[in-house]
Amino acid sequence: MRTLHSLAAGEVGGLERVVSALASGHRASGHHVCVGVVLEPSCTDHPFVRALDDRGVEVVPIYVGRRSYLAERAAIARLCRSFRPDVFHTHGYRPDVVEAGVARRQGIPTITTVHGFTGGGWRDRLYERIQRRAFRNFSAVVAVSQPLSAALVRDGIARDRVHFIRNAWDDAGPCLGREQARRALGLPAEGIRIGWVGRISYEKGADVVLEALALLRDTGIALSVVGDGRARAELQARAVALGIGSRVTWHGTVLEAARMYQAFDVFVLSSRTEGTPIALFEAIAAGVPVVATAVGGVPDVVSRAESVLVPSGSPAALAAAVTQTLANPAAALERARAARRRLEREFALEPWLERYEALYESLRSPRAALVNR
Repeated sequence: MRTLHSLAAGEVGGLERVVSALASGHRASGHHVCVGVVLEPSCTDHPFVRALDDRGVEVVPIYVGRRSYLAERAAIARLCRSFRPDVFHTHGYRPDVVEAGVARRQGIPTITTVHGFTGGGWRDRLYERIQRRAFRNFSAVVAVSQPLSAALVRDGIARDRVHFIRNAWDDAGPCLGREQARRALGLPAEGIRIGWVGRISYEKGADVVLEALALLRDTGIALSVVGDGRARAELQARAVALGIGSRVTWHGTVLEAARMYQAFDVFVLSSRTEGTPIALFEAIAAGVPVVATAVGGVPDVVSRAESVLVPSGSPAALAAAVTQTLANPAAALERARAARRRLEREFALEPWLERYEALYESLRSPRAALVNR
């Protein structure tokens, strides 16, 4: 099988982790895999590209400007002609809308994985609407959560083209211990620490966790925000206005963040919308108690037996859940252990890779299979 993935890489987050796991997993199974990565011309040393290189995956950087769509399409056309993929797999708005049609015109089946939608301002909603319409032209559309799957069918995508495949856990290796992780993050060894990890944007709800922290009576509880995004400066100002500026550490982008979770006493996921969040997998794998909003694919990953679930957009509910978790560490630890057992049982990598492989095989045309032998 020859598979060509394409994405416009941002900071290394959940989408990038999924592509890396797919590409490296299928390469290890003996398939021919290539990843086309759309990058800004100035971004000549992206950590995602380095990580794929380290895993032995063929990577083709595509350096184009932010709106250089014709140049991007031409580059993808050349890559399709030279690599001759059996399937072209896109991830994210830009390749879904700009690139997939190029592959289709060469007779290549197209598949996209829908990792979730951001919502937010009018421009984001407009882009999302265009992307949703583009899905109708794909040979297959993968949804990473049940709510996403149902939404795609409501959008008019043929039911037999929508496939529900939850994300899997790609173990990044052993976590650092509590003391080592805190030292790596520049945190004091003592004290209670809430962890929040993700892209700092509206849909991820970092503002909600700040509001919740302000409601906690114990002023010794501090918050670590790991990640970056366009809303960071605004939220830093908001933390100061709430009187909690000194209790929040803004770490920015942290390489190998998946190894740092044991620095936290509780992990909070405060998203307004989600697909199947990789950060949630990372926290569970580290054995950290979880408080999460019951949105998107989150309830597919953890139930109330494995976490404390709260409504989205409610700082009061989030604060109460954190208080409950910290007040009863034995119960919190048991939930964390149950979550880890479920992660290992239901989100293993190999069955996930096999499901994608079977989907690719079902899309591959007999002519392409013959040509690529």
